[in-house]
Amino acid sequence: MSVTYRSYLRLPELLDLQSPLSDAHDELLFLTIHQASELWMKLCLHELEAARALIAADDLSPAFKMMARVARIQQQLIQSWGVLSTMTPADYTKMRGKLGTSSGFQSDQYRRLEFILGNRKPEMAELYPDEPHIADAIRLLARRGFDVPATREWGVAYQASPKVEAAWAAVYADPDTHWDLYELAEKLVDLEYHVQLWRFGHLKTVERVIGFKTGTGGTAGVHYLAKVIEQQFFPELLSVRTA
Repeated sequence: MSVTYRSYLRLPELLDLQSPLSDAHDELLFLTIHQASELWMKLCLHELEAARALIAADDLSPAFKMMARVARIQQQLIQSWGVLSTMTPADYTKMRGKLGTSSGFQSDQYRRLEFILGNRKPEMAELYPDEPHIADAIRLLARRGFDVPATREWGVAYQASPKVEAAWAAVYADPDTHWDLYELAEKLVDLEYHVQLWRFGHLKTVERVIGFKTGTGGTAGVHYLAKVIEQQFFPELLSVRTA
């Protein structure tokens, strides 16, 4: 049998995955946005895992392409909030009772994505005990002769290091000499920038749709999301700009 567009994409199975639990018109929108986001996150993980291996091997050029692609994917994820925000409070109320205690923060891929980027809270470390992270860039700095810690304690939230900031300051002070490290730093900043835009879009969409109500997963809703925005992946790459 020849491969067709329909068979290659397995469209019948794919389009059968949207199964609303209510008769609310907007539930299909809600399902589609979240399922599409999971597919985009799957691709982000695919690219970041490959980029991480290349950084560990000191092969940065192909890693840059993958990281740039992730930033473009993140733009798609950010724009999805604009579509979801067309759901009004009345629209959401019609279906909210069917969601139970489900929450976007239960997404395994979302947690793993944050973990790979360096958000190493202890509870997340238990889920991914052997998972390296994209911030192997610090190990790369050590291999290049900079005086930085070559390892970090597993499963512990990262604390900004003055030595790491000093290393990045040296890179930024002389980008011509350290061009690949300079470009890596900017690619990492770009990833964090887009994550923060995604988080902010999440906050404002939730605020618009449910106000300051408690989230379905039991979180404090908007107040919880505001605290999440304060979390950084690469603090030295931000503080070095004012060092």
